[in-house]
Amino acid sequence: MSLYLKYRSITFDDIVEQDYTKSILKHQVLQAKEGESYSNYLFYGSRGIGKTSIARILARAINCLDLKDGNPCNACENCKLILDNRAIDIVEIDAASHTGIDNIREEIIGKAMYPPLQLKKKVYIIDEVHMLSLGAFNALLKTLEEPPAHVIFILATTEEEKLLDTILSRCQVFRFRSPSRAVLSALVTEVAKKEGFTLPVDAADLIAVAADGSFRDALGVTQKVILASGDKIGNANEV
Repeated sequence: MSLYLKYRSITFDDIVEQDYTKSILKHQVLQAKEGESYSNYLFYGSRGIGKTSIARILARAINCLDLKDGNPCNACENCKLILDNRAIDIVEIDAASHTGIDNIREEIIGKAMYPPLQLKKKVYIIDEVHMLSLGAFNALLKTLEEPPAHVIFILATTEEEKLLDTILSRCQVFRFRSPSRAVLSALVTEVAKKEGFTLPVDAADLIAVAADGSFRDALGVTQKVILASGDKIGNANEV
């Protein structure tokens, strides 16, 4: 398993950076528990900085049966269904490979009207949403304008400027910040230690530079360094 997947955050509190977004989403989850309704969300920012991770955490929190201060408990029946990828009411779509109107009609418009079968809410996570064709955008817009009460859309993109204003106006928009070099360096140092290795400070810094603001890339490079170096970069248990 890749380090990025192994150490993927499973609660809002686990997420590095994005404090404003985490705070707002946790507050909304707690409010909705008391009867408030959710809306559509748009997450945008550079690649590999946690947009999809937070989308999945939000999907679990919305459906969690035992919230922990706005975080999903990750232990109830609903959370386990989602974590195990067995929840049919959580639909993830990669818009880069589902660009056309027929895909949107089949995956969303035709099915969104039906209530969830397992969970409290049906959640659609559409990654790289800017890749949809104009026809697909227009079809999606109709659903976003008047979404059924049991449906929530979470859109994610690296190119927010390519989205129609009509889409943006119907979503709560959250801009994700890219992590600093220092944050990435600290992250890879900690992950390497958990894997039993000690990264020299200069090595961690070089990895942070190579990652160019991406958590995913930082952990990908770290994994390559560990595999290539073996015991040469030190065993953390011996330090």
